[in-house]
Amino acid sequence: MISLRKSNQRGHADHGWLKSFHSFSFADYHDPAHMGFGPLRVINEDRIAPGTGFGTHGHRDMEIISYVLEGELAHKDSLGTGAAIKPGEVQRMSAGRGILHSEYNHAPQATTHFLQIWIQPNVLGIEPGYEQKNFSEAEKRGRLRLVASPDAADGSVKIHADARMYVGLFDGAEQARLALDPARLAYVHVARGSISVNGTPLDAGDAAKLQGESVLSLAQGQQAEVLVFELAA
Repeated sequence: MISLRKSNQRGHADHGWLKSFHSFSFADYHDPAHMGFGPLRVINEDRIAPGTGFGTHGHRDMEIISYVLEGELAHKDSLGTGAAIKPGEVQRMSAGRGILHSEYNHAPQATTHFLQIWIQPNVLGIEPGYEQKNFSEAEKRGRLRLVASPDAADGSVKIHADARMYVGLFDGAEQARLALDPARLAYVHVARGSISVNGTPLDAGDAAKLQGESVLSLAQGQQAEVLVFELAA
């Protein structure tokens, strides 16, 4: 079974300095029908205005992935990490028993456009941790590149959750298939462009929830950047 979550059905918040779309209930946006999908709890599409950002704040017992689409995101945390996250890079922060961090767009003119992803961990109270890796365009072109997994497989960042995250770039005749366990879940988020998911067309901001499916098929991409999550049910 495949069900769609169209871009214009998402929650929306405009704070001036921050414009955000929420795929699942978050902050002041609450929809009992969209509280998450398996352990996938948050996908926020955020745009941070130049010279602004999230001040220091805390998290606990959550796996947080940041994926920058345009611009740059400056990260600082209570572990002493200071990093700039750029397009092509995946940042994983394990909040564990507690972490403080801030995220800023220091560019004087450019907007930072990124996806903030929260995945519920399968272990609580762990030591907080941070990891950041670059995945080149060539690694993602016309295929699904594993970028986050519980066992750091294939050079992916390690998350403490029963979930795997893939990223792919598709245009023209490029296509990919991913075998699925029908007893598990899959979630496809189109970050930009358009693509067909198991024969169903999706545009930027759209998502597809797959349940009881044995294969995921991606085709007919038009400058598409796609995130795929394989999840515990």
